[in-house]
Amino acid sequence: MTFDLILKYFPDLTPQQQEQFKQLQPLYHFWNEQINVISRKDIDLLYERHVLHSLGIAKVCSFLPRETVFDVGTGGGFPGIPLAILFPETNFHLVDSIGKKIKVVKEVSQAIGLNNVKATHARAEEIDEKFDFVISRAVTQLKDFYPWVKNKFNQQSKNQLKNGILYLKGGDLQQEIKEFGLKVKQFELSEYFEEGFFETKKVVYVQAFQ
Repeated sequence: MTFDLILKYFPDLTPQQQEQFKQLQPLYHFWNEQINVISRKDIDLLYERHVLHSLGIAKVCSFLPRETVFDVGTGGGFPGIPLAILFPETNFHLVDSIGKKIKVVKEVSQAIGLNNVKATHARAEEIDEKFDFVISRAVTQLKDFYPWVKNKFNQQSKNQLKNGILYLKGGDLQQEIKEFGLKVKQFELSEYFEEGFFETKKVVYVQAFQ
């Protein structure tokens, strides 16, 4: 799986964005050997299972210039870094409670020249800021995740999609959504990407104020 997979679904990338996406493979290979942030079996499938998966959020919502996005439990920078490349005028704040993962985020962001990423070693609850959107990738169950971020939203929405959570999840979510108790909308990534990996993958959207 190479960078061409990204170009297949996002053909309008600028030369700079193309270069930034291309650099992700060697950078993550290098950092993964120092600090294990991606499972060994996945590192060769980086563009499909991490980069394109992260960009699934962009098929659901196009972030606007000057909007603010909070990536909770970002790990090595997913979904935040691929989205920050795609939306260079949107501000992303990536947090993780594991310091060495945030070190990787900072090193990768710096190496590819991302000026719209702030990375903090912290728990989500410790961040005293308001955002337009919260993004995350299957960190925990929705009912456990929601309390960490429910007070972190700007009241006013600028986007077509109202401020809220965009959460990458996989599998059958019926029970999880039932236990969560709030209204959610599910977007099937298989409608946007034809690779088998995306068959059960979804973006779950939870509007901030409901």
